[in-house]
Amino acid sequence: MNKVRVLGTMLTSVAAAALMMAAPAQADEVAVEQAQAATASAGAPGTFGGPYGPPEKFGFTGGWQVRVRAMGVVPDTNASTVNVQGVPSLSTPFSGLSVGNSIVPELDISYYFTPNIALELILGVTGHNVTGNGSLNGLNIGSTLLLPPTLTAQYHFTNMGAFQPYVGAGINLTIPLSTQNAGATTAGGLTTTQFSLNTAVGLALQAGFDYMIDRNWGVNFDVKKLILRPGYNATVNNTIPVSGTAALDPWLFGVGVTYRF
Repeated sequence: MNKVRVLGTMLTSVAAAALMMAAPAQADEVAVEQAQAATASAGAPGTFGGPYGPPEKFGFTGGWQVRVRAMGVVPDTNASTVNVQGVPSLSTPFSGLSVGNSIVPELDISYYFTPNIALELILGVTGHNVTGNGSLNGLNIGSTLLLPPTLTAQYHFTNMGAFQPYVGAGINLTIPLSTQNAGATTAGGLTTTQFSLNTAVGLALQAGFDYMIDRNWGVNFDVKKLILRPGYNATVNNTIPVSGTAALDPWLFGVGVTYRF
């Protein structure tokens, strides 16, 4: 009987020791599982759900997006040409055109085929004054109101969380909605009595970024460069034909609000 009791006591001691040894190992396994779960939830660096926030906050799988922006239009007319018929001294390279800047509201509509690939169409109307420079300095040629819809294909970088830069390239179609000659006379006795600008197609290059506040709302900054060189015709003093290329080549600077559906 005593032997049985001794054997039972020994078995109890062995079982208790085994339990004491197993407890730290189980705690270590639990800690490892918890760390793995936290890593999976956070995501790898540079991906949605990484150190920049959970995927449901900034993730966008595709669909429609709209932006409303204030856009500054800054023409670069260095490549413009002027041909005053029969008067070489008033023609290029002695003269050129200057086109004024403008700030206008602008709407763009985008469709994302994937989180990275999108098409963007911008819509706006911009007005400009056109004047002569060089030997035509002081000649107020006229004004024009332009509709310049621009379509670009974009690639969006989606590995930076809320900060989402993009680049794009596409085409621009600039349609003069109206043109008007100035009718003002310079000190030299020159007056533009007729002015017209042609419709033109140009190249568009683009870069910008969205900074998303949440899944739907963000702020946007955008820069475009258009290579746009429509032809024009004018008449000075009712008798002198003038023609050439109005190299607008504008920079477009936009800042506004993004909404994703």
